[in-house]
Amino acid sequence: MPELPDIAVYVERLAALLRGRVIQRVRVANPFVLRTVEPPISTVAGRRVAGFDRIGKRIVVRLDGDLFLVVHLMIAGRLRWREPGRTIGGRIVLAEFSFEHGTLYLTEAGTTHRAMLHVVQGAKSLRAFDRGGIDPMESDLDTFARVLRSENHTLKRSLTDPRLFSGIGNAYSDEILHRAGLSPLALSGKLADDDVARLHCAVRETLADWTARLRSEAGDALPDKVTAFHPQMAVHGRYGQPCPVCGAPVQRIRYAANETNYCARCQTNGRILADRAMSRLLKDDWPRSIDDIE
Repeated sequence: MPELPDIAVYVERLAALLRGRVIQRVRVANPFVLRTVEPPISTVAGRRVAGFDRIGKRIVVRLDGDLFLVVHLMIAGRLRWREPGRTIGGRIVLAEFSFEHGTLYLTEAGTTHRAMLHVVQGAKSLRAFDRGGIDPMESDLDTFARVLRSENHTLKRSLTDPRLFSGIGNAYSDEILHRAGLSPLALSGKLADDDVARLHCAVRETLADWTARLRSEAGDALPDKVTAFHPQMAVHGRYGQPCPVCGAPVQRIRYAANETNYCARCQTNGRILADRAMSRLLKDDWPRSIDDIE
């Protein structure tokens, strides 16, 4: 699922491409994507784009007349731009917004349809999409510490809770915790002040670094290859591969359809964290330390 760095780059490129432009025509190809009925989607035709914002992992399109389009790409949703004479067809197209200089397509690969499009009127209606989390790129250390310690959860859960922090998901939380050298299962309420400060720094540095990297990759176009897995990542999606810092094989904790990746040597003092499925299966044969693997 696109997270803060991906959404930030989308917002920047969309603003450069479409701010001040008028939506000439709207077509919803798959009605499931539209999650609101009032105001109707037809009301956005003829509206001028005033700008773009981010709410968590959602993209907000501001239109004249205090009207807003709210796009949640979820896992496989993407925004694509085509100049006049070039189109995108097929079942992947959910909706299209035509402008004088081209068309913006909302697409989604696969058969599981999760991407969402809302049309809302007024700032009060827009605020309903804000889960309340602070912007991790703008918060100072005191605010960050207060929010982090407001509930006692694992760091992995806290970082990805939209009620606490806005825009951080599974991928970048792994990268943040690796940079901070902290266990994903450490409890937020028991974290020392030095660890909180190191985590705060890691959050800002990781998100800033990846936003800059994705911005450079996109260039003047919309992001083309939006993915949670990048070969340059330290641990996320790199189970079994060497940690770029110490060389130890990256470990994982699997749960439902997700997994957490971490380096045992860099983050858990060499201890292998229990993976529910495999540790129950292997029981006494489950390795307790990274040294048992190496």
